Amino acid sequence: VQLQASGGGLVQPGGSLRLSCAASGFTLDYYEIGWFRQAPGKGRECISCISSVDGTIYYDDSVKGRFTISRDNAKNTAYLQMNSLKPEDTGVYYCATNAYSDYHPPCPQADYESWGQGTQVTVSA
Repeated sequence: VQLQASGGGLVQPGGSLRLSCAASGFTLDYYEIGWFRQAPGKGRECISCISSVDGTIYYDDSVKGRFTISRDNAKNTAYLQMNSLKPEDTGVYYCATNAYSDYHPPCPQADYESWGQGTQVTVSA
């Protein structure tokens, strides 16, 4: 089981990025997917997650209306589209999968067993 996160980078405020989370060794659509952010000096928190059962989606209030989580089962990849980025969105972004725990937002990280390596997002002028 392996997750590979990519797509981070440096972007100006108001810009966009799309993060990808490619899965190998397992079929991603059977798993709940979460995207987590660790801002500088802070703990890791879930910003979005999507249920494997019915596709229900959760967004943290800080990203609601700006970020979109999705999954492409044919490509075995999940995405996080990030628009209208703000400096406070800066951090390391991780994708993770939950195979065993029930979906219950705000999707605590303790529910997730497999993690990608993280990709850095920096929003700065």
